[in-house]
Amino acid sequence: MRDLVRETRLSPDRFVAPLFVRHGRGLREEVPSLPGVFRLSPDEAVSEAQQLRSLGVPAVILFGIPEKKDENGSEAWDDGAAVQETVRRLKKDAPELLVVTDVCLDEYTSHGHCGVIRDGEVDNDATLPLLARAALSHARAGVDVVGPSDMMDGRVGAIRRALDDDGYTAVGILSYAAKAASAFYGPFREAADSAPTFGDRRGYQMDPANRREAMREIALDLEEGADAVMVKPALAYLDVISEARERFDAPIAAYNVSGEYALVKAAAERGWIDERRIVLEILTGIVRAGADFVLTYHAKDAARWLAQG
Repeated sequence: MRDLVRETRLSPDRFVAPLFVRHGRGLREEVPSLPGVFRLSPDEAVSEAQQLRSLGVPAVILFGIPEKKDENGSEAWDDGAAVQETVRRLKKDAPELLVVTDVCLDEYTSHGHCGVIRDGEVDNDATLPLLARAALSHARAGVDVVGPSDMMDGRVGAIRRALDDDGYTAVGILSYAAKAASAFYGPFREAADSAPTFGDRRGYQMDPANRREAMREIALDLEEGADAVMVKPALAYLDVISEARERFDAPIAAYNVSGEYALVKAAAERGWIDERRIVLEILTGIVRAGADFVLTYHAKDAARWLAQG
Protein backbone atom coordinates (compact mmCIF):
# COMPACT_ATOMS: atom_id res chain seq x y z
CA MET A 1 0.00 0.00 0.00
CA ARG A 2 2.85 2.40 0.84
CA ASP A 3 4.42 1.79 -2.57
CA LEU A 4 1.10 2.27 -4.33
CA VAL A 5 0.40 5.69 -2.80
CA ARG A 6 3.99 7.02 -2.67
CA GLU A 7 4.03 10.68 -3.75
CA THR A 8 7.72 11.06 -4.61
CA ARG A 9 9.44 8.34 -6.62
CA LEU A 10 13.21 8.19 -6.87
CA SER A 11 14.89 6.62 -9.89
CA PRO A 12 18.39 6.60 -11.43
CA ASP A 13 17.19 8.61 -14.43
CA ARG A 14 17.07 11.65 -12.13
CA PHE A 15 20.83 11.48 -11.39
CA VAL A 16 23.81 13.24 -12.95
CA ALA A 17 27.19 11.85 -11.84
CA PRO A 18 30.13 14.25 -11.46
CA LEU A 19 33.46 13.03 -12.89
CA PHE A 20 36.90 14.60 -12.41
CA VAL A 21 39.13 14.15 -15.46
CA ARG A 22 42.81 14.73 -16.20
CA HIS A 23 45.25 13.74 -18.92
CA GLY A 24 46.79 10.28 -18.80
CA ARG A 25 45.88 6.67 -19.39
CA GLY A 26 44.67 4.06 -16.92
CA LEU A 27 44.59 6.74 -14.24
CA ARG A 28 42.25 6.26 -11.29
CA GLU A 29 43.26 8.28 -8.21
CA GLU A 30 40.90 8.24 -5.24
CA VAL A 31 40.21 11.62 -3.65
CA PRO A 32 41.06 11.25 0.07
CA SER A 33 38.15 13.37 1.32
CA LEU A 34 35.67 11.76 -1.13
CA PRO A 35 35.85 7.98 -0.68
CA GLY A 36 34.72 6.24 -3.85
CA VAL A 37 35.33 9.33 -6.02
CA PHE A 38 38.33 9.35 -8.38
CA ARG A 39 40.38 11.59 -10.61
CA LEU A 40 40.15 9.76 -13.94
CA SER A 41 42.00 9.73 -17.22
CA PRO A 42 39.72 10.00 -20.28
CA ASP A 43 39.73 6.24 -20.92
CA GLU A 44 38.79 5.51 -17.31
CA ALA A 45 36.11 8.22 -17.44
CA VAL A 46 34.54 6.45 -20.43
CA SER A 47 34.56 3.15 -18.52
CA GLU A 48 32.99 4.82 -15.47
CA ALA A 49 30.34 6.52 -17.60
CA GLN A 50 29.45 3.24 -19.30
CA GLN A 51 28.99 1.58 -15.90
CA LEU A 52 26.75 4.44 -14.79
CA ARG A 53 24.69 4.18 -17.97
CA SER A 54 24.25 0.43 -17.48
CA LEU A 55 22.78 1.23 -14.05
CA GLY A 56 20.29 3.67 -15.56
CA VAL A 57 22.13 6.93 -14.83
CA PRO A 58 21.65 8.99 -18.01
CA ALA A 59 24.17 11.82 -17.58
CA VAL A 60 27.58 12.88 -16.32
CA ILE A 61 29.11 16.28 -15.67
CA LEU A 62 32.84 16.71 -16.25
CA PHE A 63 35.27 18.80 -14.20
CA GLY A 64 38.78 19.30 -15.53
CA ILE A 65 42.15 19.12 -13.80
CA PRO A 66 44.63 21.01 -16.02
CA GLU A 67 48.20 20.27 -16.97
CA LYS A 68 49.14 23.86 -16.21
CA LYS A 69 47.58 26.96 -14.71
CA ASP A 70 47.95 30.65 -15.51
CA GLU A 71 46.42 33.97 -14.53
CA ASN A 72 43.55 33.71 -17.03
CA GLY A 73 42.94 29.95 -16.94
CA SER A 74 43.70 29.51 -20.64
CA GLU A 75 43.60 25.69 -20.57
CA ALA A 76 39.84 26.00 -20.00
CA TRP A 77 39.40 26.74 -23.74
CA ASP A 78 42.21 24.51 -25.03
CA ASP A 79 40.65 22.03 -27.47
CA GLY A 80 43.21 19.43 -26.35
CA ALA A 81 42.44 19.72 -22.63
CA ALA A 82 41.26 16.74 -20.59
CA VAL A 83 37.59 17.75 -20.51
CA GLN A 84 37.42 18.25 -24.27
CA GLU A 85 39.23 14.96 -24.93
CA THR A 86 36.85 13.13 -22.58
CA VAL A 87 33.81 14.67 -24.28
CA ARG A 88 35.01 13.42 -27.67
CA ARG A 89 35.60 9.92 -26.32
CA LEU A 90 32.24 9.79 -24.58
CA LYS A 91 30.34 10.90 -27.67
CA LYS A 92 32.14 8.18 -29.65
CA ASP A 93 31.96 5.30 -27.15
CA ALA A 94 28.79 6.15 -25.19
CA PRO A 95 26.71 8.22 -27.61
CA GLU A 96 23.45 7.64 -25.71
CA LEU A 97 24.86 9.35 -22.60
CA LEU A 98 24.06 13.01 -21.92
CA VAL A 99 27.35 14.86 -21.42
CA VAL A 100 27.46 18.08 -19.42
CA THR A 101 30.61 20.12 -18.78
CA ASP A 102 31.39 22.55 -16.02
CA VAL A 103 32.33 25.96 -17.44
CA CYS A 104 34.41 27.92 -14.96
CA LEU A 105 37.97 29.17 -14.64
CA ASP A 106 38.75 28.34 -11.02
CA GLU A 107 40.31 24.93 -11.74
CA TYR A 108 42.50 26.51 -14.40
CA THR A 109 43.67 29.80 -12.86
CA SER A 110 46.86 30.07 -10.84
CA HIS A 111 45.01 32.14 -8.22
CA GLY A 112 42.01 29.79 -7.94
CA HIS A 113 39.33 32.41 -8.55
CA CYS A 114 36.52 32.06 -11.10
CA GLY A 115 37.48 35.09 -13.17
CA VAL A 116 40.12 37.56 -14.30
CA ILE A 117 41.82 39.44 -11.46
CA ARG A 118 42.16 43.22 -11.71
CA ASP A 119 43.57 45.18 -8.75
CA GLY A 120 43.02 42.26 -6.41
CA GLU A 121 39.35 41.75 -7.38
CA VAL A 122 37.54 39.56 -9.91
CA ASP A 123 36.65 41.61 -12.99
CA ASN A 124 33.19 40.38 -13.96
CA ASP A 125 33.00 41.84 -17.46
CA ALA A 126 36.55 40.86 -18.45
CA THR A 127 35.73 37.26 -17.49
CA LEU A 128 32.66 36.86 -19.73
CA PRO A 129 34.47 36.42 -23.08
CA LEU A 130 36.79 33.82 -21.54
CA LEU A 131 33.86 31.80 -20.26
CA ALA A 132 32.30 32.01 -23.72
CA ARG A 133 35.56 30.73 -25.26
CA ALA A 134 35.56 27.76 -22.89
CA ALA A 135 31.93 26.94 -23.71
CA LEU A 136 32.67 27.11 -27.44
CA SER A 137 35.62 24.74 -27.02
CA HIS A 138 33.35 22.25 -25.24
CA ALA A 139 30.76 22.65 -27.99
CA ARG A 140 33.35 21.90 -30.67
CA ALA A 141 34.21 18.70 -28.77
CA GLY A 142 30.55 17.64 -28.97
CA VAL A 143 29.12 18.41 -25.54
CA ASP A 144 25.34 18.34 -25.08
CA VAL A 145 25.04 20.88 -22.24
CA VAL A 146 27.41 23.43 -20.71
CA GLY A 147 27.12 24.35 -17.05
CA PRO A 148 28.50 27.79 -16.16
CA SER A 149 29.29 27.71 -12.43
CA ASP A 150 31.29 30.92 -12.04
CA MET A 151 28.43 33.21 -10.90
CA MET A 152 29.55 36.14 -13.05
CA ASP A 153 26.68 38.48 -13.91
CA GLY A 154 25.67 38.17 -17.56
CA ARG A 155 27.58 34.99 -18.32
CA VAL A 156 24.54 33.00 -19.48
CA GLY A 157 23.75 35.64 -22.11
CA ALA A 158 27.37 35.85 -23.22
CA ILE A 159 27.63 32.07 -23.61
CA ARG A 160 24.26 31.78 -25.38
CA ARG A 161 25.24 34.46 -27.92
CA ALA A 162 28.63 32.87 -28.55
CA LEU A 163 27.14 29.40 -29.04
CA ASP A 164 24.39 30.66 -31.33
CA ASP A 165 26.76 32.81 -33.39
CA ASP A 166 28.97 29.77 -34.05
CA GLY A 167 26.03 27.54 -34.97
CA TYR A 168 25.79 25.57 -31.71
CA THR A 169 22.15 26.41 -31.15
CA ALA A 170 21.37 22.89 -29.89
CA VAL A 171 23.88 23.03 -27.04
CA GLY A 172 21.94 23.60 -23.82
CA ILE A 173 22.88 25.73 -20.82
CA LEU A 174 22.46 24.45 -17.27
CA SER A 175 23.12 27.54 -15.22
CA TYR A 176 24.39 27.41 -11.66
CA ALA A 177 21.88 30.17 -10.97
CA ALA A 178 21.59 30.07 -7.18
CA LYS A 179 25.05 29.05 -6.00
CA ALA A 180 25.85 29.99 -2.44
CA ALA A 181 29.21 30.92 -0.94
CA SER A 182 29.09 27.68 1.02
CA ALA A 183 31.35 25.81 3.42
CA PHE A 184 30.18 22.54 1.84
CA TYR A 185 32.59 22.76 -1.12
CA GLY A 186 35.83 21.83 0.66
CA PRO A 187 36.30 18.26 -0.61
CA PHE A 188 35.55 19.36 -4.20
CA ARG A 189 38.29 21.96 -3.99
CA GLU A 190 40.72 19.24 -2.93
CA ALA A 191 39.60 16.99 -5.80
CA ALA A 192 39.92 19.75 -8.40
CA ASP A 193 42.81 21.61 -6.74
CA SER A 194 40.78 24.79 -7.06
CA ALA A 195 40.94 26.54 -3.66
CA PRO A 196 41.60 30.31 -3.96
CA THR A 197 45.15 31.32 -3.08
CA PHE A 198 43.86 34.55 -1.51
CA GLY A 199 40.54 35.84 -0.25
CA ASP A 200 37.34 33.92 -0.90
CA ARG A 201 34.46 33.82 -3.40
CA ARG A 202 31.85 35.75 -1.46
CA GLY A 203 32.21 38.68 -3.85
CA TYR A 204 30.44 36.73 -6.60
CA GLN A 205 28.78 33.72 -4.96
CA MET A 206 25.51 34.24 -3.11
CA ASP A 207 24.96 34.97 0.55
CA PRO A 208 23.52 31.72 2.00
CA ALA A 209 21.00 33.80 3.98
CA ASN A 210 19.27 35.34 0.94
CA ARG A 211 16.37 33.42 -0.59
CA ARG A 212 14.74 36.36 -2.39
CA GLU A 213 18.05 37.16 -4.06
CA ALA A 214 18.25 33.54 -5.20
CA MET A 215 14.93 33.96 -6.98
CA ARG A 216 16.20 37.10 -8.74
CA GLU A 217 19.35 35.28 -9.85
CA ILE A 218 17.30 32.41 -11.28
CA ALA A 219 14.95 34.79 -13.09
CA LEU A 220 17.86 36.71 -14.64
CA ASP A 221 19.55 33.55 -15.91
CA LEU A 222 16.33 32.29 -17.47
CA GLU A 223 15.84 35.66 -19.17
CA GLU A 224 19.38 35.40 -20.58
CA GLY A 225 18.66 32.01 -22.15
CA ALA A 226 19.36 29.28 -19.59
CA ASP A 227 17.59 26.04 -20.45
CA ALA A 228 17.72 24.75 -16.85
CA VAL A 229 18.82 26.25 -13.55
CA MET A 230 20.56 24.84 -10.51
CA VAL A 231 20.43 25.37 -6.77
CA LYS A 232 23.75 24.59 -5.06
CA PRO A 233 24.23 23.17 -2.42
CA ALA A 234 21.10 21.10 -1.92
CA LEU A 235 20.50 20.05 1.69
CA ALA A 236 20.75 23.43 3.42
CA TYR A 237 18.80 25.03 0.54
CA LEU A 238 15.71 22.82 0.19
CA ASP A 239 13.54 25.91 0.76
CA VAL A 240 15.23 27.61 -2.20
CA ILE A 241 14.57 24.55 -4.39
CA SER A 242 10.95 24.46 -3.27
CA GLU A 243 10.30 28.14 -3.94
CA ALA A 244 12.04 27.96 -7.30
CA ARG A 245 9.81 25.00 -8.25
CA GLU A 246 6.71 27.04 -7.35
CA ARG A 247 7.81 30.19 -9.17
CA PHE A 248 9.52 29.02 -12.38
CA ASP A 249 8.28 26.80 -15.19
CA ALA A 250 11.74 25.52 -16.06
CA PRO A 251 13.80 22.41 -15.26
CA ILE A 252 15.42 22.73 -11.85
CA ALA A 253 18.53 20.87 -10.76
CA ALA A 254 20.08 20.57 -7.33
CA TYR A 255 23.72 19.75 -6.57
CA ASN A 256 24.17 17.34 -3.67
CA VAL A 257 27.68 18.65 -3.15
CA SER A 258 30.98 17.19 -1.98
CA GLY A 259 30.71 18.23 1.66
CA GLU A 260 27.26 16.67 1.94
CA TYR A 261 28.61 13.44 0.45
CA ALA A 262 31.71 13.44 2.67
CA LEU A 263 29.66 13.85 5.86
CA VAL A 264 27.59 10.78 4.98
CA LYS A 265 30.64 8.70 4.04
CA ALA A 266 32.51 9.61 7.22
CA ALA A 267 29.57 8.69 9.45
CA ALA A 268 28.95 5.47 7.52
CA GLU A 269 32.60 4.41 7.84
CA ARG A 270 32.25 4.72 11.62
CA GLY A 271 29.08 2.66 11.63
CA TRP A 272 27.03 5.56 12.98
CA ILE A 273 24.40 5.50 10.21
CA ASP A 274 22.82 3.16 7.67
CA GLU A 275 24.42 4.58 4.52
CA ARG A 276 21.92 3.12 2.06
CA ARG A 277 18.86 4.39 3.93
CA ILE A 278 20.40 7.81 4.60
CA VAL A 279 21.45 8.36 0.98
CA LEU A 280 18.11 7.36 -0.49
CA GLU A 281 16.29 9.50 2.08
CA ILE A 282 18.49 12.51 1.24
CA LEU A 283 17.96 12.12 -2.50
CA THR A 284 14.22 11.61 -2.04
CA GLY A 285 14.08 14.80 0.03
CA ILE A 286 15.86 16.80 -2.67
CA VAL A 287 13.46 15.54 -5.34
CA ARG A 288 10.46 16.02 -3.02
CA ALA A 289 11.51 19.66 -2.56
CA GLY A 290 11.13 20.15 -6.32
CA ALA A 291 14.35 19.19 -8.10
CA ASP A 292 13.82 17.56 -11.47
CA PHE A 293 17.29 16.03 -11.36
CA VAL A 294 20.16 15.81 -8.89
CA LEU A 295 23.90 16.05 -9.40
CA THR A 296 25.28 13.63 -6.82
CA TYR A 297 28.43 11.64 -6.02
CA HIS A 298 26.09 8.95 -4.67
CA ALA A 299 24.75 8.29 -8.20
CA LYS A 300 26.33 4.88 -8.78
CA ASP A 301 25.59 3.48 -5.32
CA ALA A 302 22.07 4.90 -5.26
CA ALA A 303 21.32 3.44 -8.69
CA ARG A 304 22.46 -0.01 -7.50
CA TRP A 305 20.38 0.21 -4.34
CA LEU A 306 17.29 1.27 -6.24
CA ALA A 307 17.72 -1.65 -8.62
CA GLN A 308 17.78 -4.02 -5.64
CA GLY A 309 14.38 -2.72 -4.50
